[in-house]
Amino acid sequence: MNTPALPPRRLAIAPMLDWTDRHCRHFHRLLAPHAWLYTEMVTTGALIHGDIARHLRFNAPEHPVALQLGGSEPADLAHCARLAEEWGYDEVNLNCGCPSERVQRGAFGACLMNEPQLVAECVAAMREATSLPVTVKHRIGIDQIEHYDFVRDFVETVSRAGCQTFIVHARNAWLKGLSPKENREIPPLRYEVAHQLKADFPQLEILLNGGLADTASIVEQAGRLDGVMIGREAYQNPWALSEWERALFDADWAPDRADIIEGMVRYAEQENREHGTPLRAISRHMLGLANGLPGAKGFRRMLSDPNLLRDARPDLLREAWQQVGKRPASAES
Repeated sequence: MNTPALPPRRLAIAPMLDWTDRHCRHFHRLLAPHAWLYTEMVTTGALIHGDIARHLRFNAPEHPVALQLGGSEPADLAHCARLAEEWGYDEVNLNCGCPSERVQRGAFGACLMNEPQLVAECVAAMREATSLPVTVKHRIGIDQIEHYDFVRDFVETVSRAGCQTFIVHARNAWLKGLSPKENREIPPLRYEVAHQLKADFPQLEILLNGGLADTASIVEQAGRLDGVMIGREAYQNPWALSEWERALFDADWAPDRADIIEGMVRYAEQENREHGTPLRAISRHMLGLANGLPGAKGFRRMLSDPNLLRDARPDLLREAWQQVGKRPASAES
């Protein structure tokens, strides 16, 4: 059952392949109670032909949580949108931004920006199939197409199909010659494109994604637009989530890192008891929690040690945390 009162999308954590699984999302939820969390991209084929529970299972504390889908067949996306509602998600998001070759071979992701009418048909089919909000995450251009009209026309066409929320990764997607990692770093950021979209479509909800890391910039952009979506910085420096929560939602929010550890111990115990989840599947998302603190290197080392992780004892999280504070900060690397 969906959470009855959902917070605004002022802060969202980006869908990141191999990273934002349900264990990662539970960890992030402890740090930022109001942030919107997104699954890794799940292809329609994986849901239609694969293990639905493996892809869609999540825990109630993750709300608000969105399912991101990859696909380009309206009927398949409609089917998967129905599944999203049946499994209790709060939003279904269509990926129109991933530039990987595997995604291009499937004719979806960023290459869909070249087919706005098809995207509109996909959105219409999904909206017909579910009462959930249907949102779109996209780039601002493809390859050498950098003129504003391209993304403006894309948003206008798709919004006519009923999409009210657009998450704008403010870089072009270069479909040839760059890896997915390079596509997150090399094409220049152009935040002004997102700002212009909001000016041209004030009735739409526009979130900015791409390159945001420091709190001042995040607050500024969340103020200029409807919200921000943060990717790698949220994963690699998770404690920053608590600062962003405080800046954007709750000025009194002041969690303790030791309490976060205790929350994850309880979660790991439950996961192991109910699903046999190995501790390493959970601890791998927590390595950045002690960043900047004395003993951080020892904390990371213990939670990455295959011999220590073999026993899958949730207490290992507490033992690793005891390393924090043991060494002077100057000794850390």
